[in-house]
Amino acid sequence: MLFLSSNQNVMNTIPLFILLLYALYEGALHAFEADHILAVTNIVSRRTKIVPALKDGLFWGLGHTSTIFLVGIIMILFKVNIPENSFSYFEAAVGLMLILVSSWRLFVFFRDERQITFHAHNPEHAGENRQPHIHLHPDGKSFHGASYGIGLVHGLAGSGALAVLVMTRIQAISDSLLYLVLFGVGSIVGMMLVAGVFSIPFSKKLINSTWLRMGLALVSSVLCFAYGCYVIYDNLKSL
Repeated sequence: MLFLSSNQNVMNTIPLFILLLYALYEGALHAFEADHILAVTNIVSRRTKIVPALKDGLFWGLGHTSTIFLVGIIMILFKVNIPENSFSYFEAAVGLMLILVSSWRLFVFFRDERQITFHAHNPEHAGENRQPHIHLHPDGKSFHGASYGIGLVHGLAGSGALAVLVMTRIQAISDSLLYLVLFGVGSIVGMMLVAGVFSIPFSKKLINSTWLRMGLALVSSVLCFAYGCYVIYDNLKSL
């Protein structure tokens, strides 16, 4: 990637406004990486409406931006440099987080499976479905805190880490902070879009089959677990 060149002279030849636009673009694109999609899908798979899923994406983006901004401030004010090879450990931590998130989702999946009821409404229930059907009984808990925590872990991994490296090559502190803010805004918007889009298969208004939604939740959890194992192996094998 051109903007991530270690050559300071190359960085200086790039107009600032282009670099800042790139920060916004890269932040939004960052949200569509596989580990982000799998992690957030495991959260929004508990949603039956899109609006709460959008809030999950918002909190994920806020957590991601919090870590990037905090580390960026430390690097700017205290001139602390983080070796690029250190980010392999952060990536491995993301892999571990994916395993934990998917394990939690699988636990909730099998717990909820025992709470499914199968019945038909009585004829006197006017306007209700009289055909035999199933109900899930979600616990109604908010997952915004979990979304924020996932965003915190992701903050130093992948292109988020590269964003910090680029930021340190911008000479003016104000421009560095602006780059940081734009990257964060991009990631927040992108993650809200990801959360909203990937919550659609679990929306009752669009898919009225509880069994199908449960199957999709199970598949996403298994994929998340497998990808987490791959991320850990891929980042630690050469260390």
